[in-house]
Amino acid sequence: SSEVLEAIENVIQDILESLAQKKAPVLTLDNRSDWRNIEFKDSVGLQMIPRCTRKQIRSDCPRSAPKFALMLKILSMIYKMVQSNTYATKRDIYYSDTLLFGSQSVVDNIINDISCMLKIPRRSLHILSTTKGFVAGNLSYTEEDGTKVNCTCGATAVTVPSNVQGIKNLISHAKFMLIVEKDATFQRLLDDDFCNKLSPCIMITGRGVPDLNTRLLVRKLWDTFHIPIFTLMDADPHGVEIMCIYKYGSVSMSFEAHHLTVPSIKWLGLLPSDIERLNIRKDVLIPFTKQDQNKLASIQKRPYIACQPMWKKELEIMAASKLKAEIQVLTSLSSDYLSRVYLPNKLQFGGWL
Repeated sequence: SSEVLEAIENVIQDILESLAQKKAPVLTLDNRSDWRNIEFKDSVGLQMIPRCTRKQIRSDCPRSAPKFALMLKILSMIYKMVQSNTYATKRDIYYSDTLLFGSQSVVDNIINDISCMLKIPRRSLHILSTTKGFVAGNLSYTEEDGTKVNCTCGATAVTVPSNVQGIKNLISHAKFMLIVEKDATFQRLLDDDFCNKLSPCIMITGRGVPDLNTRLLVRKLWDTFHIPIFTLMDADPHGVEIMCIYKYGSVSMSFEAHHLTVPSIKWLGLLPSDIERLNIRKDVLIPFTKQDQNKLASIQKRPYIACQPMWKKELEIMAASKLKAEIQVLTSLSSDYLSRVYLPNKLQFGGWL
């Protein structure tokens, strides 16, 4: 915490020195959303290059002055929280003055900018994000406040903890981990008792694009247990994008890649090649939109696809068919095909990429 306080004090000192010299204060930070500042490294994923372009948030420019003021406002809130050892969620910060901030996304963006500027992970700033992910299966742990949590599969899942860094005493006999894109599929597998049927496993869902806590938990479980991690996604550009976030990270959070990515993650399904292999009826598939085409084209150009020839092939199949398939299409074969046939066969015979 002294490191965080010192970092904030340094920023304020720079502002005071500028004012003393009758100069307009400026906040400078790495430009975290520019692909030119990102490099791909096999063992980490997408990370920021050491000497990247920087951007300035000026106090004397009408366009950036409001942001400059909001950054100082949130910095003062962080400073107080670190001093008093209290925590707040991003939602709490937004609701402390909705008129001032305008929207939740403004707050989220500023917090990421502050984290990048101070080079301090967000959770060390005493800001927690609201969790939306679920975890179930062969796992138990103790939360920071001493609460014991047991995720062993009943029909209900446990919410991913909001302070992943604080959990300890993780115990699991799981043989693998399965990341499921969608809540509906995750719940279906829970109902089918998938966690216990095949061999003990841990299931996680970020319910779409994963939030920070879900990504932190996947990484923590990987660091702790070193078991294989598989992803179960829709066979569409959006599903592939989500899988890439877990595996390689995202551009906007590349400054934190070392805590968030798990490059050993494997693509289990739904593979575009599975659709043909399993003779899935065309009428249950969905035609691509222009947006899908653009997203797929942009994924195909990304640096990590070049080192994944099998992925490249699957994306080419998807691009050629111009059709997308949700995991639910497997119910057209039989209602429990996913848990009874598809996943057991894939896991037993190595049907992943």
